[in-house]
Amino acid sequence: MPNILSPLATAPLSRDADTTLTEQLAGRFKERIRQRLLAPGARLPSVRECARRHAVSPHTVVAAYDQLLALGLVEARRQRGFFVRETAAPRATTAPGHAADAADRVPAHPLPISATALIRGMFQPPGARPMPGLGTLPADWLDLPLLAGALRKVSSGDQLGAVSLRYGEPAGELRLRNALVTQLADFGVSATADQIVTTIGATHALDVVTRTLTRAGDSVLVDEPGWSVEYARLAALGMRVLPVPRGEDGPDLAVMQRLIDAQKPARRPRLYITVSVLSNPTGASLSLQAAHRVLQLAQTNDLHIVEDDTYAHLAPAHLPRMAALDALERTIYISGFSKILVPNWRVGFIAAPRALVDRLVDTKLLSTLTTPGLTEQALAHCLEQGLLRRHTERVMAKLAAARERTVRLAEAHGCTFAAPPRGLFGWVDVGVDTERLAQVMLDEWLLAPGALFHATPRPTTLMRINFATTQDARFWKALTRARSELRASRPTARQG
Repeated sequence: MPNILSPLATAPLSRDADTTLTEQLAGRFKERIRQRLLAPGARLPSVRECARRHAVSPHTVVAAYDQLLALGLVEARRQRGFFVRETAAPRATTAPGHAADAADRVPAHPLPISATALIRGMFQPPGARPMPGLGTLPADWLDLPLLAGALRKVSSGDQLGAVSLRYGEPAGELRLRNALVTQLADFGVSATADQIVTTIGATHALDVVTRTLTRAGDSVLVDEPGWSVEYARLAALGMRVLPVPRGEDGPDLAVMQRLIDAQKPARRPRLYITVSVLSNPTGASLSLQAAHRVLQLAQTNDLHIVEDDTYAHLAPAHLPRMAALDALERTIYISGFSKILVPNWRVGFIAAPRALVDRLVDTKLLSTLTTPGLTEQALAHCLEQGLLRRHTERVMAKLAAARERTVRLAEAHGCTFAAPPRGLFGWVDVGVDTERLAQVMLDEWLLAPGALFHATPRPTTLMRINFATTQDARFWKALTRARSELRASRPTARQG
């Protein structure tokens, strides 16, 4: 997994370095533990396996593991090996109904790669090898001249001072909000500028909505499988996560109703957070019939639906949005532009019922005061001039070709798709436990094991891949080798 954060974590061990092989190897594991690429409870490779992977003697590995023991980072378990030392674990926040209330127990199956590790992986330097587990487009697909031109346009003459020498409008730049009204109309969503609040990306938009409408201890319905960062974000806010099984056409509404009914009246959920179009990780989209049924359930149970349309620009515009069907009455629509423009242009927005807008603006003011006016003006220029639309068309063509090539490579190497390949992500069955596979391949490739996409971790043979960053045949050959090693050493995990 080259160049994720520290060169120490990924550079080949060198006999010509200023430090010994033992110190280099120990340093590599220290960095992985710090980044939570090796989380509490994760098992380190056996001495023999580690020696083979790094082309060093077993004595070097033992000495490195001894250093980690001395630092208190790992512990030795008799006849089992070395494990990352456990720390105080947060309470789990998944739905009740198993052996005990999930709010009063911790996960029994700790993740070796955490949601935040995937986020840290986004900070790899330019030119680093694309990572199958990441959620962004390759850098060479993005149009920096487009952005540079837009920034020059909005910062020329007196405009730079007009935008920069003030905090800006609390709800966001009016020029951008007007442009967003037109974009939303393309998706069938009718809104006015005074119903839109800009944010620092879609994740910030989710945070603003959650902080406005819930408080610690409240229950929130979410899709499962779903976005690992969203589970982690809600847990950090003290929410009780109620996972709803997500199928090809939409959520399992019978399970959703049971989860609602199982809560005490004071703790009944008031939010359902969903990615209705190109769901992460499966690529599924809500059918029109399912969308109507979700809205009926929301009306009956007094729920607000938070519709996260992060992948809007990578999907056909005609796919149904619940915000279009209910005219922003119970639906709060969220989207952003980092998936289609560049990751560091953190511009997102909320389109909400008018009755909620002032409360959302208040929460935004308390968290960020304002949002960057210059980038909002530049984005407005891209929307007004059709620049973003033309860029999106080029990206969609590249993504379609990448998806076709990746599917061929995956199937040629014995993998199958658990959901039809669509959008940016594929939900792939590789035939072995993907948590273990991720650890075996960690020296070269950052994977997104399927356990990350469940509110309560579980062994699974599924993983998420990024179609744009898995066209390298070397990756699939490395996966095939690693899978063969795992099959030779242990039985495969059952699919989950």
